[in-house]
Amino acid sequence: MSTSARNSGSKNPARRAALAGTVSLLGLLSACAVGPDFARPEPPAVTHYTHGVDPAATVPADNVVQHFSAGAEVEAEWWRQFKSPKLDAVIHESLERNQGLEAAQASLHAAQDNLRSGYGVFFPQIGADYGATREKFSPSKFGSPASASLFNLYSLSGTVSYALDIWGGERREVEALGAQKDVEIANERATYLALVSNIANTVIARAAYRAEVDATKALIEEMKQQVALAKTQFRAGTVSYSNVLALETQLETYEASLPGLEQKIVQADDLLASLAGYAPAEWSAPAVTLSEISLPRDLPVSLPSALVGQRPDILAAEATAHGASAQIGVATAAMLPNITLSGSYGGNSNAMNNLLTANGTVWSFGADVAQPIFEGGTLWFKRKAAIDTYKQSAALYRQTVLNAFEQVADTLRALDHDAEALDAQEHALNTAKEALHLAQSNYEAGTANYLDVIVADTQYHQAQINELAAVAARYQDTVALFVALGGSWNTPDATDSEVALTKPQ
Repeated sequence: MSTSARNSGSKNPARRAALAGTVSLLGLLSACAVGPDFARPEPPAVTHYTHGVDPAATVPADNVVQHFSAGAEVEAEWWRQFKSPKLDAVIHESLERNQGLEAAQASLHAAQDNLRSGYGVFFPQIGADYGATREKFSPSKFGSPASASLFNLYSLSGTVSYALDIWGGERREVEALGAQKDVEIANERATYLALVSNIANTVIARAAYRAEVDATKALIEEMKQQVALAKTQFRAGTVSYSNVLALETQLETYEASLPGLEQKIVQADDLLASLAGYAPAEWSAPAVTLSEISLPRDLPVSLPSALVGQRPDILAAEATAHGASAQIGVATAAMLPNITLSGSYGGNSNAMNNLLTANGTVWSFGADVAQPIFEGGTLWFKRKAAIDTYKQSAALYRQTVLNAFEQVADTLRALDHDAEALDAQEHALNTAKEALHLAQSNYEAGTANYLDVIVADTQYHQAQINELAAVAARYQDTVALFVALGGSWNTPDATDSEVALTKPQ
């Protein structure tokens, strides 16, 4: 363009206005995106979990009262509230080596890489091509009597293409990739939470099994003494041999229960080794007793409005709904015109050193507009299917929230009832212990028969088992509360998928 032409253009207000309008129109078109803009669902209006009022504290049991602090945040490493260094060591080892967690992390990395690859649609696609051929050409193909010629042909070209994302379909596709990344983040959190809770529950169960074994062994020693006494009395002629047989039968029953308990301990050890990323033959978790685990006294209870932003299953359901919402935009954009700009520049020559001379230069520039006309309703019903999928995911999200509230409510009530049950079991154990001592004293004094001792012995042993089960249930329901609250996470205010719409246009 000449200087005068440039000056005349720069001084022409109409041309400047038209150019500015064109630029503004292109900017507006590139900024819009068809389909709904996803918004995080509003948190439920409820302020507590149980019907009526949430419990503020449990009744005293085993000299411990658990208090519930409404609105308190859950500590990131909540398991440390059990104050068991051995439990901490097992969890630390498992977080380093667990294969399920490693798989979840790999899945997250794949989703992140897919999102990064999706950003490529915002940039021009540039390619290059070079070719060298030797050809024999016959002019007779075009009716010429000239003889055939033999020549070399060298070609070099570069191409540039750019799809104008006028309707935002590509941006919605990237938004869906971002939502899938958010799903994988939530899945990783869920795997992490499940791993830690499984370890804590298994360590508690193993400790309870060990305590039951110890109680059974102590009872077996007492039974052996009773059998020895019964044999002495039989030899003295003061009791019948049936007394001895009855006590021996009870002793053998208790001894027969030990292998099953020992097997449960072995299974717990094997599970802990597997969770820690080892074969059972390679590693053994440190033995933990119930006395080495402290029951947390102050328990946080996140508000319902906070729970929806920290439970992994709720976050995964929300991200799934986000991805489904973005797919509506993708399906809508597929029904609208698609514009692609493309250009190429290169050269052809019979000699490589003349490849880029003016005579051999070739170039092209153009735009391609594609508009679906009739596809038998395929695109229309794909869009309707995308809308239906979004409605489904939104309903599943709401149900996930309800299930989460139900789980928290159940766990709060369970802890309240656990304390009541443990308190009752402690009284039952003390009563059974006194009854056993009284029956044994009366039997030794000859004022009671062997049936009284066996009945009292059985009741005491069952009371021991019930008390241990109540203690373990209280510990495990405390773990369940932390799990129901979703642990503690630093949830960002805006995810990458939400930022996707502001990436380069």
